[in-house]
Amino acid sequence: MNAITNFLRSKNSSCSLIPFITAGYPNIDICIQALKVLDREGADLIELGVPYSDALADGPIIQEASQAALKQGIYIEQVLFILKKVIPDLHAPIIIFTYYNPVLVRGVNKFIFEISQAGAKGLIIPDLPLEEVDYILEICNSYNIELILFVAPTSSESRIQLIASKSPGCIYLVSSCGVTGLRDNFDLKIQHLANHIKSTTNKLIMLGFGINNTNQISQIVNWNIDGIVVGSAIITNIVGELPQDMLNSLAQFCQKLKYSINLASSVK
Repeated sequence: MNAITNFLRSKNSSCSLIPFITAGYPNIDICIQALKVLDREGADLIELGVPYSDALADGPIIQEASQAALKQGIYIEQVLFILKKVIPDLHAPIIIFTYYNPVLVRGVNKFIFEISQAGAKGLIIPDLPLEEVDYILEICNSYNIELILFVAPTSSESRIQLIASKSPGCIYLVSSCGVTGLRDNFDLKIQHLANHIKSTTNKLIMLGFGINNTNQISQIVNWNIDGIVVGSAIITNIVGELPQDMLNSLAQFCQKLKYSINLASSVK
């Protein structure tokens, strides 16, 4: 049932690379090709973001990608199309990243059923109220979708333990306060928080928000983290006037990230 956690556990202590891209950016065709490139070049899991106009947790890069996708008419139907089109060709499980409003508008049961039927394995809702978690969990469990819950650096001890108790198996640890985006460094308190979560729970940890280069990855791999999410930096590498230029740039960047994880893991 917990496909994402089971996959991470199968890595046998090796840290996983988890790139994020916005569905339908810069268009559906390139998005589908980009997912295949990420899969081929070392992505262990992939987060696919549902475009949303009020993405409060996202920084300017992902917000701009969302706006560009929305202008092209990329909504839930198109996201489901992308999933059905690409998942048969991927090895990396797909995690859907969406805000709660599109889920509510679609209908919670319908939304989770549809992403499951399309082949997704996980779901992240960054603004999901803790009071709604049990309800969403019940539906996710019925469709074999793993719900991944957020822990912020500002979360209290009691809240962390409550989130951990409700989490099926994997926690998304936010690397810093604020929105997603490129950052130069991280507060070492995150390392202590990650160690605390691992020592007091049996949950695995995905770390995201702001990770954008190989030096950061080399540092984070030594923090007892199970998966590293890279979003804004991935999207900035989908650049170029020609589709092949975009895909080549993305492939090279993903290769560098994966190489850095493997190198750092080998000398732990």
